[in-house]
Formats: sequence, structure tokens, C-alpha cells
Amino acid sequence: MRSRGLLAVALASVLVMGAAAGPAAADPNWSLVPEGDGEPRKAEPAKTERPARQGQADVPGQPGEVPPQGDTGDNPFLDDPNGRPTKAPQPQPTLPDRPPARQPARQPDQRGTGPKDAGDPRYAPGQPALKGPARVVRERRLGPRMMDVLISSPSVGRMTPVRLLLPHGWSASAKRTWPVLYLLHGGADNYTAWTRMTDVVSFTENVDAIIVMPEAGRAGNYSDWYNGGRGGSPAWARFHTQEVRRLLEIGYRAGTRRAIAGLSMGAYGAVKYAAQNPGMFGFVGAFSGIMATELPGIPQIIQNAQLSEGQDPNALWGDPTRNKDVWAANDPVVLAPNLKGTAIYMSSGTNSFAGPLDPPGSPWHPAHLGEPISAYTAKALSRRLDALGIKHTMNMYGNGTHTWPYWNREFKNSFPMALRALGLKGGGDPTVATMRDEREWEYDTPLPPITPPDAVQPAPLPLGVVNWTLQQ
Repeated sequence: MRSRGLLAVALASVLVMGAAAGPAAADPNWSLVPEGDGEPRKAEPAKTERPARQGQADVPGQPGEVPPQGDTGDNPFLDDPNGRPTKAPQPQPTLPDRPPARQPARQPDQRGTGPKDAGDPRYAPGQPALKGPARVVRERRLGPRMMDVLISSPSVGRMTPVRLLLPHGWSASAKRTWPVLYLLHGGADNYTAWTRMTDVVSFTENVDAIIVMPEAGRAGNYSDWYNGGRGGSPAWARFHTQEVRRLLEIGYRAGTRRAIAGLSMGAYGAVKYAAQNPGMFGFVGAFSGIMATELPGIPQIIQNAQLSEGQDPNALWGDPTRNKDVWAANDPVVLAPNLKGTAIYMSSGTNSFAGPLDPPGSPWHPAHLGEPISAYTAKALSRRLDALGIKHTMNMYGNGTHTWPYWNREFKNSFPMALRALGLKGGGDPTVATMRDEREWEYDTPLPPITPPDAVQPAPLPLGVVNWTLQQ
């Protein structure tokens, strides 16, 4: 009974308390404007000059969201690197059913890092997909290694961007191929997250691999949505594992050695993709994500996160009780036997307390509850993997918040494992000792203390109002 009580406290905090926004590092004020220099951008105070229109979400492409029409202010394929529209907003013209012939990617101007575009500028993220199969309709060079490609995706139903970091010497006409590392973003964020919030560009400067950062929607959950049994769009899993993968293999010299990693919502996606597609990925890294979707209380957390983004909670996988088969098909614990032969790294804080990477005096925020809930689910998956005799690495590091400094650290800790799976120089074991059997996370109850004793609790929102972002 005590364990159920602790879980109820956690769910009450998650479902009722709420907050207007997460801390800056966990829930930055982001836009689709890319950075010209490829370096991470510091979070900035929320802008007020362009308030969101009623009913319009920040990122197009989700059911119920209204894609911008004729608004170039946050379009990475139309703006310059500093976010200034290249021309006054114009109504979007009706697009032809066929894109122009694909032009070879332009090599970057070595005198600067301004964007180099190839393709018809009328094609923009969020526009309806063209008829026919998935295809690349635009390319945009953002620097010596960084390129955004725009894919007309029948799976998502819209034109959807993907960011690439290309290795030195890469060429679309090369006779060789390169191994591929996928990096998945969290919820309430987008495909620019890794280059915007981390030093991944400089960190991978000499890595001989293609690094792929695809758009996945603010609440896409890396899934083919159930939609009341009708299926259809968005089918994010099909987009990532079939359309993006095949297009990169056909036109961008991507090879068949692959690794995948992600944070929060992306951590869940990484593990699920590896388990749903045995042998597709040699390594999976999961940082602070939900690793078991059917544990007590977890379905409510996932559905509340969908509701907070304006989605029908049952559209994702259906009702947790009536559609248990659909939920099971998306549960890493159920899919765990398929992970045999895959190198696995899972990490999370075990409580919501500030840790060594948090600035002194950082305020506590409900988004940090993502850590104990992540640890709770990772423990369940770990036990399942142990029972199956599947080796895996765990780093349950105690104090630490649901923020980028920890995710970036864990990515770098696990990076040698990814390199080894990709057959690249520098491959090996994690760079730091990992903690799996520490008493700080081997608690007897499902959840540890979730709120620091001196935490300042945000004022609760009115009943029925949900506005928070635990499930990133």
C-alpha cells in the first residue's frame, strides 16, 4: 500500500500541479530557425512580439495542429541563419504534384557559413505531402557539415525536415558509404534540438559517420498512431525507420551499420525502434526516458502529456484498457527479447533533486519529475533484460534534473559504445563508471522521494487545465 501511495503522490503532482513552462534548459524557447554557425544557442526569455495564434501549435505536422500558411518567420528553409525573413510573408502557392528534379547538394561557401539552398523555395515544413512516395524535395546547407533536408512524407502527411551532420570528405556521389548515428529529440521540441542545445557539432567533428536528427513532432512519441483503429498519419515510426532510412541510403550514401540514441521522449523512441526492428541498430542509448509504458500510473502520465499538447489522448495507442494489445506492441518491456545482440545504455537521475550540473540556487520544477519516473521504468526494463540474459549498461546517477546538461553528459559517456557498434575508431566501454546497484536507486518502493524538502511548489492550475511537459 505504501508503494501505491507514493505513486499516487507522483501522479497527483504530475497531473494536477502543472506549470506554465519547464526550466530554460529543459523547455527552451526554441524556433525552427537554424543556427548559422552550428553551435548551441543559449536559451532566451520567451518572445512576446509574436504571440501564438489560437489553435496553432509551435511545430506543424501533428493532428489537430494548424500548419502556418504564408508565415516565413520561423521557417528554416526560408529564413537566413539569424532568423530574419528573406522576404515579406507571401501566401503559399498551390504546389504541383511533382517536385522539381533533385539538384545535387551545393558545396558550402568556405568563406562563411550562411545557408546554401537547393530546391524549390515553395516547399516548406508543414506543407501537405505531395502525392506519391516519400522523396526529398529540398536541401539547405547551413555550414561545412550541416545540412537540412526536407522530405515529402506520406507517413506523416506533411513535408518534414531532417538535419544531417556530414563527415569530412562526404559526397553524394562517393563510391563508399558511411555508418549512421540517429539522435532523437524530446517532446515539446524539434529536430534542431541537438545542435541548438549541445556541442554535438564540434564533439563529432572528426567522427567518420553521418549523424541524423529527424523531426518527430512535439508529442509524436515515435509511433504510428492508432487513430481509433484507422491508422494513417502521423506514422512517425514508419517515417523514421523506413522513409528517412531508405532515402539516406539511396541518395546520401548512408550505410547499414547504425546506432541510435535519444533523450526523454526520444529515449523511449530509440529503445522502441531498436526492439521493433531487430538488427537494425547495433547500439541504443536512452537518456531519461520512459522505458515501460504499462506500469501502474504510466499510461496516465503518457496520456496527460498528449493532452497537454492539445491531442486526443486515445489517438496515440487507443484506450489503455480496451486496446491493451496496441499498448503492448509499443512497450519496450514486451519487446525486450528483440534487443538481444544490441548494445544498450540506459541512464537517469533517480529523484528530482538538483545535481552537480545544475547552477547553484536553481529553482525546482515539476518537469524534473521525469527523472524518478524514468528510473522507475528503467528499473522494470532492466529486470526484464536480466531475466532474458541480455547484457546492458545502466547509469542511475541519483541527483540530477530533467535537463540538457545531464542528457549531453550521458550521450558522451555512452558515445564509445556507439562508435564500437558503428565500427569506428574510439569504440569501447562508457567513459565513466556506471552505477547500477547503488542503494540510492535500489529502493523498495516504486518511486523514491520525488520532491526536495525545500522545493518551492508552483501554484496549482485550475482543475481541468493541463499545461506542463514531463514527457519530453
